[in-house]
Amino acid sequence: MTLSVISILNVQAQIVTPPDTTGIYGERRDTLTQSVVSTSINGNYLPKGKEIRTEVITAAGLCKMACCNLAESFENSASVTVGYSDAVTGARQIRLLGQNGIYTQMLDENRPVMRGLAAPFGLNYVPGQWLESIQIAKGVTSVINGMESMTGQINLEHRKPTDEKPLFIHASVMNDSKTDFNLASSLQLDDEGKWSTVFLGHADGNFMTMDHNDDGFMDDPRQFQVNLANRWLYFDPSGMQLRFGGHLVIDSRRGGQMKDAGNWKSKIRNSDAGGYIKAGFPLNEANTSNIAVVADYNYHRLDGDFTTRIYDASQHSVFVNLLYQNQNATQHHYTLGLSGLADFYKEDIGLRSKISNRFGDAGAFAEYTFHSADQKTFSAILGLRTDWFNGGVGLRFSPRLTLKWAPSESLVLRANGGRGLRRSLPIADNFGVLASGKPLFGDVMNHILEDSWTFGGNATLYIGGSSTTYFSFDYFRTQFREQMVVDYDVIGPDGGSMIEFAPLSSMAGAHSFTDNFQVDFNAEPLDGLTLTLTGRYTNARQTRIANVASDVKPMTSRYKGVLNLQYATHLKKWIFDFTASVNGPCKVWDFMKGYKGHYTNGNTPVYPLLYAQVTKRFKGVDVYIGAENLTNYRQPYPIINADDPFSRDFDAGCVWGPLMGARFYAGIRITIWKTE
Repeated sequence: MTLSVISILNVQAQIVTPPDTTGIYGERRDTLTQSVVSTSINGNYLPKGKEIRTEVITAAGLCKMACCNLAESFENSASVTVGYSDAVTGARQIRLLGQNGIYTQMLDENRPVMRGLAAPFGLNYVPGQWLESIQIAKGVTSVINGMESMTGQINLEHRKPTDEKPLFIHASVMNDSKTDFNLASSLQLDDEGKWSTVFLGHADGNFMTMDHNDDGFMDDPRQFQVNLANRWLYFDPSGMQLRFGGHLVIDSRRGGQMKDAGNWKSKIRNSDAGGYIKAGFPLNEANTSNIAVVADYNYHRLDGDFTTRIYDASQHSVFVNLLYQNQNATQHHYTLGLSGLADFYKEDIGLRSKISNRFGDAGAFAEYTFHSADQKTFSAILGLRTDWFNGGVGLRFSPRLTLKWAPSESLVLRANGGRGLRRSLPIADNFGVLASGKPLFGDVMNHILEDSWTFGGNATLYIGGSSTTYFSFDYFRTQFREQMVVDYDVIGPDGGSMIEFAPLSSMAGAHSFTDNFQVDFNAEPLDGLTLTLTGRYTNARQTRIANVASDVKPMTSRYKGVLNLQYATHLKKWIFDFTASVNGPCKVWDFMKGYKGHYTNGNTPVYPLLYAQVTKRFKGVDVYIGAENLTNYRQPYPIINADDPFSRDFDAGCVWGPLMGARFYAGIRITIWKTE
């Protein structure tokens, strides 16, 4: 029995049938005995058949830029905005639907990842060349993977053990000394195709220190990372599947003042290791009924020294999911399951003795899916979770509903809504506060259960009968019932500034919500030419602790527009990529207003970014050169009071724009294909 697969290789796709044997994971298994139909797939596109509004970034899209890691893989997307959490550590954060990335559930082939302590640097630990695709789903999604999807899900599909590529090598270097090396090797270990494995290796480093803005601080920290992973697949002809694997990441980074500028330094070391096992068992010959178990363990240690402040923490996490799925009826599918999640934290922020916390929840869920008789005109997914949380929280229900209606071949309408829940981790969730001289005040160590509802919809019009030429519009609103609010503008009893943490529910009449609008247009006006144009507008509001008269959420960009052009010659021997984006203003914190003559109107300026890349493809070898931020735009004074880093007014956590100027890079991809 074979399984469904779409294996995207550079700018080609291999479409393989029939359907997945487990039907539970939502992921595919590549097969070695397959009939293949090749078709062109855009770098970014909106699949027609998905129930939820989902943007897919393919392997081709990941090759449009340097994309050394996941944090650098979203420049072609207006849905996801990526920025630095501060100006000294290199930690990156995303925003989806106007909210921080902590409210977006990150999945590794449908396993929750990058949770808790792993969140500040987790985007840096997923090499772009390890991935086959990224799927960005907006709004609350399936209850099967937990309740932490509040604004959406980002699912990562890695290179598969069954890829017919015994060896893939990638190397790149930038003009600022940032070097990136990746290796992947997929091996099939027996003639029957039962056992296969993939080895993944990555190393990167930044070995030079630069200070282009002359503030005495490194523009980018010196760092070195080693990342190893191994994934296995056992597939029995009966339909039983066993997947397991593990990973190890060691990352060290040093930032702060230049060698001769002073003594303020940041020293951070991250260690991350874990393993998983996923097993699926068919209960009948047709495999329309099956069970699966998913178990995942992860350990993360973060040691951070910021000269005047420390943050040393560790986290053990265990996730278990047991599922039963029934697809006996063509139009009616349902999934039942039990799940458990446990987190064990130890945190030390230097203000008190080390604090230990144990958080867990046990849940049960059910999801029912209805399809119209033709399997494409109408579908509805109704999900319900009930989770019990420790720490005096008790039982919480998370209902979710997804609707899709295609009244014609050219029009698809979608709507979804529901509840999301997650434990806050105040310091890791707001990592930039560690790069500030302001005292931390309030509920700094209070891990409240954050609670939100998200509703929205999408309309996509496909033009001329093509699935690659379309116009799309979507709107989503996220409303928080409980959230950890962080305010940089609080004035303490001594008249000095502080950073205060407080639950939303502790402030009378407080509110927190975002409205997010987006339009997408994709077309192929000429043979070989692809045009993508997207725009996003965000209205983010949150009650302030220090200034209740203003509810505009600071440091949240109001809009972003992206234009991407790609032209490929015959047989795609040459590929030319160009991306331009315009990034809208955001409201700054009050203490930033007027600093060195900037932000006098309380807002950041509008700024452009330009990217370009040229790729030459040979047989099994791609060579490329490119440039980032061709306008050479840099945020002025990303560090407040950089000349006095030991003062209370020092702050390196107020980043809204690029820290690096124009950067140039070159790279090579070598693929060795399996031969019989």
